[in-house]
Amino acid sequence: MVMQDGGAADVRPGPDPGRAAAGHARAYRTAGAALAVYGGALTAWTVYGIVQGDGGVWDFFEGLFNPRASFFMWTLGPGEWALVVALLAVAAGALALRRVARTGALLLGWVILAQSGREIVGLCHAGYRQVYATEPLGGWVLTTRALGLVAALVVVVVLLPAVERAGAAGGAEAARGGARDGLPPAVPKRSCADADSWWRRRLSRICGVLFLVMAALRLAWTVWIMFQEPIDVAAYLRSAVDGSTGSSVQLSHSTEFTTLSSVVVLLVLGVLAVRSNRDVRGALLVFAAVELYLTVRTVVLLTVTGFFGGPFVTGESTLSLVMTAYELAATTSVVVLATGRSFSAYGSYETRLSGPCAGGNRRSWPDGRAG
Repeated sequence: MVMQDGGAADVRPGPDPGRAAAGHARAYRTAGAALAVYGGALTAWTVYGIVQGDGGVWDFFEGLFNPRASFFMWTLGPGEWALVVALLAVAAGALALRRVARTGALLLGWVILAQSGREIVGLCHAGYRQVYATEPLGGWVLTTRALGLVAALVVVVVLLPAVERAGAAGGAEAARGGARDGLPPAVPKRSCADADSWWRRRLSRICGVLFLVMAALRLAWTVWIMFQEPIDVAAYLRSAVDGSTGSSVQLSHSTEFTTLSSVVVLLVLGVLAVRSNRDVRGALLVFAAVELYLTVRTVVLLTVTGFFGGPFVTGESTLSLVMTAYELAATTSVVVLATGRSFSAYGSYETRLSGPCAGGNRRSWPDGRAG
């Protein structure tokens, strides 16, 4: 913030645009604590799996990226490993009151609620409850499931109302600050945000289109595989929504649930990002990072099995490779765009804009270059 007093200039640092409003601090910290507790519980299961597994720590790290590694963990799978990292990272951001953590935390909350719903449907079957009763670690698995459900409910309840009103609040605060210093009422910086929004919305729409295309490809591939096998559609859908279809009690989920839930998330985030009427940067970053990790595992699998060195004997293998290449490029692009400084939902360019927006007589480009 720059204020003129005669010939002197008083330069004061403005509020951090990426920090949550003071009124939402409790909601952010509560959600961060809930995610951290659940992430810690899954971390404990990971450590237990390493100790009880058929390999050591280095075998586990190899298994993180190499699906053909000899290491085996019955409790958690690659999706859950990625979920642990996402939970702890978003929890740290929420505890630090970073606004980007809000939509990432909400995404994780809804995903955990979907997982919990699948398990609740499974528990409606007496046979599945009996499996929990006879499994030595069934009680601990069920407790972890319940902890995840509680954590997800806490996150959704406390963060849904924590919507930032940065534009109006920032303008009113600037006007009050100018009045206190004896200066003419400041013009609200909404014009600065508008000057920047075209750039932010363009990046958001790019990410949205990449996600929508990825969802369409994944859904088309799933339908095509179901008809090629063939796979009964009713049985496939039941496996996606009913936890009792599994042969044992574990914290990992079926391939059907993972596939369909990823398609739903891609569609929802893609539509929200294309419409660009609300901030979804955190959710885009979290989900793209998880999908990038899983795609890298697929690429490693194709490499260690010699797929790239063999001939493309079928159209299916060619389509699979093309789809994997697109997912790798799309998720990498979304991670880069959502992480970059140019993708800002918080008006960070306002501090770099001059001319009519900031009271100067120079013109700034959206990338910060003054001209």
